Amino acid sequence: MLGAALRLRVRVLRRPRPHRGRRRGRRVGEDDDEGGREPVLLVSGMGGSVLNARRRSNPKFDLRVWVRILLANLYFKKYLWSLYNADTGYVEPLDDDVEIVVPEDDHGLFAIDILDPSWFVELLHVSMVYHFHDMIDMLINCGYEKGTTLFGYGYDFRQSNRIDKAMAGLRAKLETAYKTSGGKKVNLISHSMGGLLVRCFMSMNHDVFAKYVNKWICIACPFQGAPGCINDSLLTGLQFVYGFQSFFFVSRWAMHQLLVECPSIYEMLPNQEFKWKKKPIIQVWRKNPEKDGIVELVQYEATDCVSLFEEALRNNELTYNGKKVALPFNMSVFKWATKTRQILDNAELPDTVSFYNISGTSYETPYDVCYGSESSPIGDLSEVCHTVPAYTYVDGDGTVPIESALADGFSAKERVGVEADHRGLLSDENVFKLLKKWLGVSEKSEWRCVSKSKVVDLGT
Repeated sequence: MLGAALRLRVRVLRRPRPHRGRRRGRRVGEDDDEGGREPVLLVSGMGGSVLNARRRSNPKFDLRVWVRILLANLYFKKYLWSLYNADTGYVEPLDDDVEIVVPEDDHGLFAIDILDPSWFVELLHVSMVYHFHDMIDMLINCGYEKGTTLFGYGYDFRQSNRIDKAMAGLRAKLETAYKTSGGKKVNLISHSMGGLLVRCFMSMNHDVFAKYVNKWICIACPFQGAPGCINDSLLTGLQFVYGFQSFFFVSRWAMHQLLVECPSIYEMLPNQEFKWKKKPIIQVWRKNPEKDGIVELVQYEATDCVSLFEEALRNNELTYNGKKVALPFNMSVFKWATKTRQILDNAELPDTVSFYNISGTSYETPYDVCYGSESSPIGDLSEVCHTVPAYTYVDGDGTVPIESALADGFSAKERVGVEADHRGLLSDENVFKLLKKWLGVSEKSEWRCVSKSKVVDLGT
């Protein structure tokens, strides 16, 4: 779900979609290999989990606030706009009566399947919200059974990737999958930021990870950050859909006012210690008041960007229930994220765990960002937040540069590049072929509607 390259597309199916209604796997015993099948746990990334709002004062109140197509902006502002609590490390709703929860239905799979399961989306097959849906179908077709050998882990993606609740939740899922399958080790499949959450868990719970995990298949993880997308999201926000469809989704600026308080976003800023082939930069065309308003191109590298963020966001605020709430660049969140980066960098893969890396290639991926122009320069830096950015692109999946996705630092069994975009990797035919190969399974039927792409062997 992350990234400016995402677009709202209406899927036209060549055949009726399988498993309409409630989908199930084969019963135990229907597959000769079922007794030896290792469980699979799917871990979503940024924006990849359904979030519900509940009221502490009304136990019956339970409203899906992410993702929703209808009334998206209204409910997003009312329930998801939040503030970071530096004492606890958690992001908390502006309404004290509200708590944000991830539904646990269907053994955790419901929350990461179709992110807006409303009749409207189902009718039109709005593909952008069909998240792990096709992959779940494929795995069920291979004989995996929900609640026995197939599980999902969705989480509140606004929070830090190392926050206690997320770590405890992942541990509980691993334990459940391990015990329910009869003591078989778990094969993890993570997407996007979910890879950072798994890496944090592995770094902080190395022995537990080694006990429960057999294979970790990582898809499109921003191991060293997503420079263009994340730098710009902190300054101007994130827009998931464009054109007429944007009226039905969360606006770019509404999203910005959430992200500026999200530790998970700060944790995906470009790693300052990583040896990039070319360091990502932010450029601003500015009038220099000390030189009679001469227009200059000012450049900020990763180590300098904090000063830009602070200056550009110094007057940032939102209005909630008629009250102004200040939302400057949050240095407390940045310091928390800096510690998270240390935890990520210290992660070591257990010798008993096999690691596989799939990255998206052949898509223009934002890297450097530029605001203003020589003919229309920025005056006050706060104007940056309301400026349309210009990007310099590199190869990647449209969100994560391939350089970052490949820089896991582990001894991988295989690293493979697939020509697909960030979200499209979750429904790509060649990705599915790789998963089946690495999991050692095959499908009973092969007629699902999936995208096609090319595969590039990136070596080990």
